[in-house]
Amino acid sequence: MKQTFRKLAAALAAAVLLLCLGGGQAAASGGVSGELVIYSSMYPFALAMMDEALKAEFPDLKPGNGDSFFIYGGSTSLINEIYRGMKAGRLECDMMLVAEPSLALELKEAGYLEKVEIPDAASVLRFPYDEEGYWYPVRVCNMVLAYNPELEADWAARGVSIPRTFAAFARDKSLKGLIGMGDPMFSGTTFAAVVSLIQANHYGRDYMIKLARNEVKLLSGSASIAGVQEGTLAAVMILEESVLKALKDAEDAGTPLTNLKCIYPDDGVILIPSPVMTVADKYSWNGNSAAAAAVEKWLLTAEAQEIILKAYMHSVFASMDGIPYGSMDTKALMAKDLGVNWENAYQARESINTAWSEIVLVQKQKMRQVDTRLAR
Repeated sequence: MKQTFRKLAAALAAAVLLLCLGGGQAAASGGVSGELVIYSSMYPFALAMMDEALKAEFPDLKPGNGDSFFIYGGSTSLINEIYRGMKAGRLECDMMLVAEPSLALELKEAGYLEKVEIPDAASVLRFPYDEEGYWYPVRVCNMVLAYNPELEADWAARGVSIPRTFAAFARDKSLKGLIGMGDPMFSGTTFAAVVSLIQANHYGRDYMIKLARNEVKLLSGSASIAGVQEGTLAAVMILEESVLKALKDAEDAGTPLTNLKCIYPDDGVILIPSPVMTVADKYSWNGNSAAAAAVEKWLLTAEAQEIILKAYMHSVFASMDGIPYGSMDTKALMAKDLGVNWENAYQARESINTAWSEIVLVQKQKMRQVDTRLAR
C-alpha cells in the first residue's frame, strides 16, 4: 500500500513540475509583447519561414508590417532607408538582419544599437561577433562561381575555359563578355565579395579593372542562372544559396537540373556572416528593445539555425553539423575562406563604391559607345 502511495505521489509531483515548467515557458513568451519591425535582406521565402516560427514562439508579439515582422529589401535600399532614418533621428525599424557586418560597425559607432547578451557566445559561435554584444552573426552566405556543365565541352571547342578561380574569372580573356555577377552598389553580399577580392593581400584594386576589361555583366541572381543555363554566359559569380535553391526546387518538381552547378573556387570561397542588430529604444520605431532582444536570442537557437539551413545558408553554430542542401561541409569551407576585412568595408565603403563606378561602370559605358560607333 505504502509503495503504491509513493508511486502516486511521485507521479503527482512530476505532473506538477511539468505544469510549472510549461506555465513558466508560456509566461516567458507571453511577456514578449508589443509590436516589432525588422529590416532584412534575406530572401522572401526564408522570411516566410521565420515569420511562421516567430509567431509560434512569441504569440503576444505583433508583426509590424501587416502580417509580417519583416520589411524586405536589397541591402543598398535598406541602408538608404537607415540613413534617411538617422537624419530624421528615428529609424523605421526595431531590428536589422543585413547582408554583412560593415553597417553594424557603423551603427555601433554612431550609438544606434542596443547591447544584447548572448551567454557563452565565444563557444557557441564560429564566426566573428561584437564582444560588447551590439551585433551577432545569424546566417552565413557563401559567394562562389557557377556554370553549366552540359555546355563545358562546347565552350572549350570555342576556346573558352570555365574559370576554376576568382582570379581566372576576371583575368581570363577568353571569358570576355561571357561573365556575370551582382552589382556591389546594390547587393551587400556582392559588395562584401568585391571588398575581399580587391584587398591588397588578395588581388588588389586591379581586380576591378580586369572585370571591366572582361566586360562583366551586372545581373540579378535569377538572370545569372538563366544566362549560364541558356549559354549566353560561361560563368557567373553568385551566392551559393541561389544555385542550391534552384537545384532543390527543380528536384522537388521532379525535373532535376543538369545544366547548373556550383564551382567552389580553388583560390577560396568568400563566406559572409550576416549580422542581427537591435536598435536602441530612443532611435527605434516601436521602442521595444526588450522584445527585439528576445527575438535576437531566439535567432541564435537550434530551431532558428535549422531554418537558416533550410534557406540554403550556413549556420553560425560551432556545434552544427548540418549543411544546406547540396552544399559542402561548413568547416571545410571555413578552411578555404578568403576572408573580408570588415573594418575596411565600413571605412572605405564610399571610396570602393566610387572606384567601382569609375572603373567598371564608366569603362563599360565607354565600351558601349565604341560598339555603337563600330556598328554605324
